[in-house]
Amino acid sequence: MKIHIASDHAGFAYKTLIISHLHLSGHEVVDHGPFEYEALDDYPVFCLRAAEAVGAEAGSLGIVLGGSGNGEQISANKVAGVRAALAWKPEIAKLARQHNNANVLSIGERMHSEKEALEIVDAFLATDYSNEERHTRRIDMISEYEESKKLPPL
Repeated sequence: MKIHIASDHAGFAYKTLIISHLHLSGHEVVDHGPFEYEALDDYPVFCLRAAEAVGAEAGSLGIVLGGSGNGEQISANKVAGVRAALAWKPEIAKLARQHNNANVLSIGERMHSEKEALEIVDAFLATDYSNEERHTRRIDMISEYEESKKLPPL
């Protein structure tokens, strides 16, 4: 599977760890930066690029990392076609895929041990979208709003 990944300085160490883990698992990984640690870098620079790549490439997934994962998730969700989920345990990562067809995972490096972060990544990547009608209907509402800016009917 092709996975686009990005972070900021606060997620840089886990980004490196996760890239190695993904390569060992046979995934193709595209690193959108940063490529060296810079304490004052800005997460949108990198996370928007990873999210744009996911939005442009059907079937690919993304991972964005930061200190908490919040800003990275917010940035990724500004890209059309991206559904980024902040996961804090494997169950949340699974549900994001099953119910929301999330295509970008956000993780906060300061919130998890290395082991926990890898478990969250593995759960996200191992889970498929359920294709249940109710979930598809809801995702379609979000996508339609994203395009038209018109609220769904009550």
